[in-house]
Amino acid sequence: MSSISRRSTRRLAADLGLLAVALAFALPLVWVVLSSLDPHADLRVKAPDGLTLGNFDDILTPDITFTPLLNSLILCGGATALTVACAALAAYPLSRFRSRFNRPFLLSILFATSLPITAIMVPVYALFVQVNLIDTLQGTILFFAASQLPFAIWLMKNFMDGVPKELEEAAWTDGASSFQSLARIVLPLMGPGVAVVTVFCFVMMWGNFFVPFMLLLTPDQMPASVSINEFFGNRGMVAYGQLAAFSVVYSTPVILLYVLIARRLGGGFALGGAVKG
Repeated sequence: MSSISRRSTRRLAADLGLLAVALAFALPLVWVVLSSLDPHADLRVKAPDGLTLGNFDDILTPDITFTPLLNSLILCGGATALTVACAALAAYPLSRFRSRFNRPFLLSILFATSLPITAIMVPVYALFVQVNLIDTLQGTILFFAASQLPFAIWLMKNFMDGVPKELEEAAWTDGASSFQSLARIVLPLMGPGVAVVTVFCFVMMWGNFFVPFMLLLTPDQMPASVSINEFFGNRGMVAYGQLAAFSVVYSTPVILLYVLIARRLGGGFALGGAVKG
């Protein structure tokens, strides 16, 4: 067999493998969309037995959908904003100042990202009881931000390294402080990086079931990631159509967030020529 034929065979095998992986990821999404419109949905991926919006009518109520989604937006939105702000402030000195402690600190951050959340929830729960933060949205926001902060700092620092320091030095010459140069020069230029960190943090918090399930006790404060468990009834009885409809609504904020910042994600840093002259 010639080398050209072998390369073609490998390429075909790689394409078939990627197609199989894509189908494996697409199959659950197809089930969610089809089942949300099926009045007799089950676990099979099949054409709906007649299209209906009844599943959406059943779930679009304050108790089932609107209140949990609002709680999710408050929790994840507040925690994401806090995480991005703290990550930017922590990454700036790591990126701009050289110290023998930088590398150990970054390695410690990297180690912190590998800690399983279940391993620290028991002491965190006990701590929250002692400081009266249990069953509070603000306490859950603080823990969400703390859990996502290590990896956010790591990402932010790598993006910040791509912004030339000469631009800040010019601003310092004009009398700007370090905080002003960070807010007015560095962060605007690394907009795609900030967008990546924002999306990553928000998505990781949005799909988190365990943390709010442990730290929140009042049903009215539960986010959608926890309330979706209500569709799984006793003795294996599951309202598959309503579960699929809720999943579609639950996924919408994340999709909208990505669409809104997709242009910045693909825009690049646009620093060409910024330090010339």
